[in-house]
Amino acid sequence: MLILLGYIVVLATVFGGYAMTGGHLGALYQPSEFIIIGGAGVGAFIVGNNGKAIKGTLKALPVLFRRSKYTKSMYMDLLALLYRLMAKSRQQGMFSLERDIENPKESEIFASYPRILADPVMLDFIVDYLRLIISGNMNTFEIEALMDEEIETHEQESEVPAGSIAAMGDSFPAFGIVAAVMGVVHALASADRPAAELGALIAHAMVGTFLGILLAYGFISPLASVLRQRSAETTKMLQCVKVTLLSSLNGYAPPIAVEFGRKTLYSTERPSFVELDEHMRAVRSPNQQKATEDA
Repeated sequence: MLILLGYIVVLATVFGGYAMTGGHLGALYQPSEFIIIGGAGVGAFIVGNNGKAIKGTLKALPVLFRRSKYTKSMYMDLLALLYRLMAKSRQQGMFSLERDIENPKESEIFASYPRILADPVMLDFIVDYLRLIISGNMNTFEIEALMDEEIETHEQESEVPAGSIAAMGDSFPAFGIVAAVMGVVHALASADRPAAELGALIAHAMVGTFLGILLAYGFISPLASVLRQRSAETTKMLQCVKVTLLSSLNGYAPPIAVEFGRKTLYSTERPSFVELDEHMRAVRSPNQQKATEDA
C-alpha cells in the first residue's frame, strides 16, 4: 500500500509540476523510449543474474506489495511459543518435545500459533535447532556458531533479489541516455526538415533521459530498499529465536530466556516488559485460560 502511495506521489508531483510550468503532457508520451529503456534494463537484468537469482527476484516482488507480517502480535506469538516449548522441556525433559518438532502441524503447542506455522523460514529454524538440542551431541558454542552461519546465509540469499533490483535501477539512467542519444541521432539525420519539426524530434529525444532517471530513482531503486528492510525483519526474528534458545541452554528459566529474546527486537514492535509478562501469565496455563474464555 505504501509503495503504491509513493508511486502516486512521485507521478503527481513530477507531472503536476511539469504541467504547472505550462508543459504539454502529450510530449512526454514516447512509447519507443519506454521500450528502449525498459527492454534494455530487463535484458541487462537477465544477463547479470543466473537462473536462481532471477527466480528469487521474481518470487520476492509480490511480497513487496503486501503488508509486513512481522508485527508486535507476531513477535508476541513467537515469544509465547518459545516460552511454552522451553517450559515443557524444563518440566518433562527435552525428549518430551520430540512429537512437537517431528510434526508441528499436529502439535498442540505449535497449532496455537498459526502465524508461526505459516512462516516456513521461522518454523524450520525453530524445529531444526530444537532437534539438534534434543540430540545432545552439540554444546552451546557449536549450536550458536551454526545459528550464526544459517542467519548469515539467509542474509546473503535475501540480498540477491535486492541487489539485482538495485543494479537494474542503477542501469536505467544510462539506458535513458542511450535512448536520448539515439533520438538525437535520428533528429540530426533529419536536419533537412523544418526547424519546428527538428525541435520536436530533439525534445522527444530528451524524454529518454528524463524517463531513465525517473524510473530508476522514483520506481525501481526504492524497491531494493524495501526488500532489504523486509529481510532485516526476518533476520531479527531469527536472532530472537537464537538468543532465546541459547539462554535456555545456558540454564536460564523460560521467563528470563524469553526476556533476553525480547531485547533483540526492534523498538517499534518490541512488546514492553509488562506486556510480555502479562502475555506469559496467560500462556502458562492455556487450558485454564480457554476454559475461562468459554465460560
